[in-house]
Amino acid sequence: MQVQLTQTIPEHFAGKRLDQALAKLFPDYSRVRIKSWIINKEVQVNAAFWAPTDKVRGGEAILINGHVPEAVEWRPEPVALNVVYADADVIIINKPAGWVVHPAAGHCGGTVVNAILHHYPECILLPRGGIVHRLDKDTSGLMMIARSVPAHTALVKAIAARTVHREYDAIINGEMTGGGTVDAPLGRHPHNRLRMAVVDSGKTAMTHYRLAQRLCGYTHIICQLETGRTHQIRVHMAHIGYPIVGDPVYGGRLRLAKDLSEKARLYLGHFKRQALHARKLMFAHPVTGELLSFTAPMPEDMQALLRILS
Repeated sequence: MQVQLTQTIPEHFAGKRLDQALAKLFPDYSRVRIKSWIINKEVQVNAAFWAPTDKVRGGEAILINGHVPEAVEWRPEPVALNVVYADADVIIINKPAGWVVHPAAGHCGGTVVNAILHHYPECILLPRGGIVHRLDKDTSGLMMIARSVPAHTALVKAIAARTVHREYDAIINGEMTGGGTVDAPLGRHPHNRLRMAVVDSGKTAMTHYRLAQRLCGYTHIICQLETGRTHQIRVHMAHIGYPIVGDPVYGGRLRLAKDLSEKARLYLGHFKRQALHARKLMFAHPVTGELLSFTAPMPEDMQALLRILS
């Protein structure tokens, strides 16, 4: 989709970087989007091309012929959605475990995005179908989706500013004695690009956790994300020696605690997804500013696991 925008830089913007000034002038579009337009020479300043870091003086004439990619290859599919809340700007869903969020190689259909585009066709005009944060395939729980350009821009900024409160239920291997915080940078694993790892050169990542229930050889904890890096909770818990039960990537071999019943051993042996559930979302509505809060109970497989381990 092409968008054409014109504006004149106000005098009081003098000294600002071009990308900063345009982000203020065009709040419906993210600074990342605007910066990409500048780099791709889709922005003219007084009929010339500038760099994102060039400083404005005020009075410059801006012409933007920007491209917003459409997910035309993503087709709507009549897949059922568990919608917790929806208005003109925001959709909240409760995603079951085993459901892929975005179409990709090997998962061209049947994804959350395919369902969103069927139920909310306008989302095809938004980056990534309106998805502003995602859950791993085998993580269940709450996701928020933008339904309008202003909402998408505001929600992306809110996540970056760490003003979106996100909590997860996790069942971990080992018996914790108290809560704490993991503050360890995350990046791609140096030898396996499909995995994430704690690396010195990674991006800042912080996970807070508190005890919910001590179990026989395991612990039910509640994690709060300060940042939202890929696989963050899974990597952080494994990093401190308490990998999430059922995690096929970061959990290693199946761990069976001593004195487990045969029923518990069998259930754990067949629990083939990470025991992780996005339980709570709380944030300011991107348009009205109203504080919204949503919770979703753990799915039956995790509740059964807690009962068996208790």
